[in-house]
Amino acid sequence: MRELLKYLNNYKKECVLAPLFKMLEAVFELIVPLVIAYMIDRGIKGSEPKTITVCFVILLLLGLCGLAVSVTAQYFAAKAATGFSKDLRHDLFSHILTFGFSEIDNTGTSKLITRCTSDVNILQNGVNMFLRLFLRSPFIVLGAMIMAFTIDAVSALVFVFVIILLGIAVTLIMRANIPMLKMAQTKLDGVLGLVRENLSGARVIRAFTLEEHQINDFHGANSELTGVQMRAGSISGLLNPLTYVMINIAIVILIKVGDVRTDAGIITTGQVVALYNYMSQILLELIKFANLIVTLNRSFASAIRVNEIFDTQPSMKNGSIQYESSDESNVPLIEFKDVSLKYHQNADEAISNITFSINRKETFGIIGGTGSGKTSVCSLIPRFYDATGGKVLINGRDVKEYDLTSLRKSVHTVMQKAVLFEGTIRENLKWGNEDASDDELMKAVENAVCSEVVSVKGGLDAGIEAGGKNLSGGQRQRLSIARALAGRADILIFDDSSSALDHLTDQKLRQNIANLPNDPAVIMIAQRTVSVQDCDRILVLEDGQMAGLGTHEELLETCPVYKEIYDSQNRVADEVE
Repeated sequence: MRELLKYLNNYKKECVLAPLFKMLEAVFELIVPLVIAYMIDRGIKGSEPKTITVCFVILLLLGLCGLAVSVTAQYFAAKAATGFSKDLRHDLFSHILTFGFSEIDNTGTSKLITRCTSDVNILQNGVNMFLRLFLRSPFIVLGAMIMAFTIDAVSALVFVFVIILLGIAVTLIMRANIPMLKMAQTKLDGVLGLVRENLSGARVIRAFTLEEHQINDFHGANSELTGVQMRAGSISGLLNPLTYVMINIAIVILIKVGDVRTDAGIITTGQVVALYNYMSQILLELIKFANLIVTLNRSFASAIRVNEIFDTQPSMKNGSIQYESSDESNVPLIEFKDVSLKYHQNADEAISNITFSINRKETFGIIGGTGSGKTSVCSLIPRFYDATGGKVLINGRDVKEYDLTSLRKSVHTVMQKAVLFEGTIRENLKWGNEDASDDELMKAVENAVCSEVVSVKGGLDAGIEAGGKNLSGGQRQRLSIARALAGRADILIFDDSSSALDHLTDQKLRQNIANLPNDPAVIMIAQRTVSVQDCDRILVLEDGQMAGLGTHEELLETCPVYKEIYDSQNRVADEVE
C-alpha cells in the first residue's frame, strides 16, 4: 500500500483537511455528554428550566456545527479518494500498455481487467474510509476515555480494560482476514475470465448446445468464490458481535460501579449518564472502526495485487535508433539468421533455426499447417516477441536496436482476428496514419476492396460498434486491411487476413496490393496455396521447422509438404466442382 500513497501527493490539502474536520466533529461530539450531565444535575435535579433551555440550544448548535464540518470532511475525503483512483487507474492502464505480448499472455486479460476495475475501486473506497475514520474513531475512543478520567478515575478503568481487549481482538482478526480477502480477489479473476470467455463465445456455445455445461462450470467457479468470501466474511463478521458484547458488558459494569459511586456521593447522576454516553460513543466508533478494518484489509489485498502489475516490467527493451527507409539493394530488407522462439522459458520452441531473407518490393508467402509457426515468424519482425535464438535484421540492423514506435509505424500487420474499435470508420482507418486525408483513406479502402462496405454503411463517418459487431467477418477483415494500407508502411504483413473473403475478392485484393504505389515488401501468411502461389518466393513451415523455400513451381518439384497441401486443396476443389 505504501508504494501507492504517491498518488495522494496531488491531494495533500484534502488529505489534511478531511481528517481535521472529522476530528473537529469529534470534539463537538465529546462535549455533548458534559452538556447533558450539566443539564441533568443543574437543570433537572436543580429545577432550573432556564438551564435546560440553554443546554438545549447548546446541543442544537453543537449538532448543526457537527453536521457542517462532517459534510466538509466528506467532500475533501471524496475528492482525494476519487483523484487517487483516477491517477492510479491512469498509470496502471499506461503501464499495462507497455507490456509486450509475453507479459499479457502470462498475466491474462481477465486479471488485468480486474486490477483496473474492481481492485482500484476497492482501493478508492479504502482511501475514502481511511481519511474519514482512521483518525476520528481513535480520537473519539481516546477522547472519551480521557473525559471519563476527568469525571471519575475509578469508573474510567473500565474504559481502559475494554479498549485493550478490543485492540487485541481486532489485531488477531486482521491477521487472519487479509490472506482470505486476497484469495477471494484471485477467485474473482477466474469468474471474470469465465464470463468473458462465455460472452465472446456465446454463438459457439449455442451451436453445440453446451449451455448447461458452461452453466455448471460457472456454478463451480462461482461457488468457490462464494465459499472463500463467506469464510472471509465469517471472520470479519466477528468484529461487530465481539464489539457489542464487550462494550455492553462494560456498560453493565460501568452502571454498577456508577451506582456504588453515586450512593457514596463521589459522583452525581448526571456524571453517570455522561460516562454511559461516552461508553456508547466508544461502542459506535469501534463498530465503525471494525468496518474500517475490514475495508482496509480488502484494500491491502487489492494493493498487493495492483503492485504485482506495477512490479511486472516489460521484458522487451526499447532501442534508440529511429527506423528510416533505405534503398540499399545489397542489403536485404528483412533477414532471419538461424532464428528460434520460445514463448515461455520452459516451453518447447515454437520455431527453430529459421533462416531466410526478404528483399525490398518483394512479395513473400508463408504457408504451412495449423501450428506450424507461421504467425510466430512474422511476430518477430515488428517485435511483438523477441527471438530467443538467432537474429532478426531489418535494413542490416538487429531489430532490437530500433525504437519500437518508429519500427511499428513502418511495419503494419493485419492480424488473424480482425479487431476494430468503437467509433467511426474514419477514426479506425486513421490508426494506420493519423495524418491521412479523406482521399488517401478512400484510396486505401479501394485497394482493400471494401468501397461498397463504406458506401453501404454511410461513408467514412459511419459508426462502428466495439469490436466491429455491426460488421460481418469479411467486412471487418477488409477494413482492417484498409487500416494497414493507409499507413504506407515499408513492410506489410497479412496474417491469414483474407480467410473470410471469397476467391474473387481475395484475388482482387492481392492484385491491388501488388500494384501499391509505394512498393512495400509484402508478407502473405495463408492456409491456401492459391493465396501465395503468385508470390515471388514462398516459405513452407512444418512443426516450426523450414520445410522448403522457393517459388510455387520450385516447391511443387522439391517440397513434399507444399505439394501435399497443394494436391489436397486442389482435390477438394475438384470434388466440390
